[in-house]
Amino acid sequence: MKSLLTIVAVVSLAGCADTPVAPESAATNRKLATTLGRDVDAAIVTMRRATDRYHRLEVALADTFVLLHPCEVRPDEGPVGIVYVNFARLLDGVIDPAAPDALIYEPGPNGSEKLVGVEFAVLAAPGQDPPTYLGNVFQPEEEFGVFALHAWVWKANPEGMFAESNPRVSCS
Repeated sequence: MKSLLTIVAVVSLAGCADTPVAPESAATNRKLATTLGRDVDAAIVTMRRATDRYHRLEVALADTFVLLHPCEVRPDEGPVGIVYVNFARLLDGVIDPAAPDALIYEPGPNGSEKLVGVEFAVLAAPGQDPPTYLGNVFQPEEEFGVFALHAWVWKANPEGMFAESNPRVSCS
């Protein structure tokens, strides 16, 4: 009888080994989401502090940002804006919220430009998987040979903070 009880206990425990325990699993997911949420919030604060001075385009230009492309509306994606890139930052391969690789502006009245977001980019090698930052996958931008991630830190985006385009940006 003792060996039969042992077999039943072993079989029962083995059957439970692959079964996730819902409360622990849900608690772990909530904890990870909370931690990631705090990391995203901290990164946004850092990005805003680091780029606040770039609301004046002349400051960005003096800090070696150069025009990459005029206001862009991507087919099947939507408006992105005007992008200025800092090539030294782009080429260093580092993703740093305190030093974004590019700045995104929206055209304003009388030729003015308003800072609406930042961009992180890394050079893309053949066969390389896109990197991620704060749980967001970089998008390939083959025309520039990079993987890029936009962060709409200065203009709310109904598609999300890290969406590729922002329907609230206007190129007209």
